[in-house]
Amino acid sequence: MRRFLVCAAAALLLAACGRIGLRVGGPGAEEPLLPGPAAGVPADSGNPTEPGIPPMKLAPKEPGKPAVLANEEAKIQEVLHYVDTQQQGYRISSADLLQITVYQEEALGRKVRVSPEGIITFPLAGKVQVAGLSVADAEAAVIEKLKRYVIDPQVSIFIEDYGNKQVYVLGEVKKPGSYPLPTEAPLSVIEAITLAGGFTEYAAVDRTRVIRKSKGTSDILPIAVSAIMKGGDKSKDVQLKPNDVVYVPETYF
Repeated sequence: MRRFLVCAAAALLLAACGRIGLRVGGPGAEEPLLPGPAAGVPADSGNPTEPGIPPMKLAPKEPGKPAVLANEEAKIQEVLHYVDTQQQGYRISSADLLQITVYQEEALGRKVRVSPEGIITFPLAGKVQVAGLSVADAEAAVIEKLKRYVIDPQVSIFIEDYGNKQVYVLGEVKKPGSYPLPTEAPLSVIEAITLAGGFTEYAAVDRTRVIRKSKGTSDILPIAVSAIMKGGDKSKDVQLKPNDVVYVPETYF
């Protein structure tokens, strides 16, 4: 009887091992405790390749929102650097309004408008030809005139208002660059993009931005282009100011 009970217990143990995937063997057994993929199921797939069921395809990874925003911020900084570089190479022209200061000579500081002949009139210096000069060269020209009356004058010139006003349209437009801002009528964002040849096929149209510098800071204004062009809401079309930058980013999808 005891022998019968031992044999029965051994049979039950073998059956249980078979159900949970255990291998009963000697020291050389190397199979895993848990069963591997069934036949016909790829190791990196979640569905079997049975007839009528296509194999699972993973969707390509797309950049997340934080990555997109970080990339656009970097691009905006590149755009601002480009605009600064262009303005540093600017040549003074007629109708520009110049803010001129002389170090430790506050009484001499003032705003002067460049005449149609390209000349400014400044205290003690008299008439100075500045049109066609860079800001640094204009400062040197004023210094040269002041030397007769001021010991070692230090002059700073800042262009407060450009006579030849312009805006920049950059990014995913067909003809990026600077464009004159008309004096007879306002220029809107959509009109400026039209001047630049319109959007490219890679443009993220509804992420269009206007970058506006004011007192050393940059304000970024989002433009709802689809609402303007498709929805007909002209109230969302921003009127541009001198030196505004219209930036159209690239789409990532």
